[in-house]
Amino acid sequence: MPDRSSTNKRRTRDVNKLAKSIVDLATGNPISEEPQPVKEKDPLAVELGRRGGLKGGKARSEKLSDEEKREIAKKGAEARWGKRPSK
Repeated sequence: MPDRSSTNKRRTRDVNKLAKSIVDLATGNPISEEPQPVKEKDPLAVELGRRGGLKGGKARSEKLSDEEKREIAKKGAEARWGKRPSK
């Protein structure tokens, strides 16, 4: 038996679009879907975010003392390899 989810398209939550698709199915018209608009990113915003992301971790580590770095590392190691709480 074929997988049903692969043959059915998801129905929209928009009531008007759903009504149109039902009418199209009932009348035998092919379902015409409107193409989704492509969202373009602002190149200036992308560059600004990248610059902040590249220097963020390094700037933070320079401000921390050695003791604070050890505490952060210990907490991270415990979260990764420590015992898991029982349910």
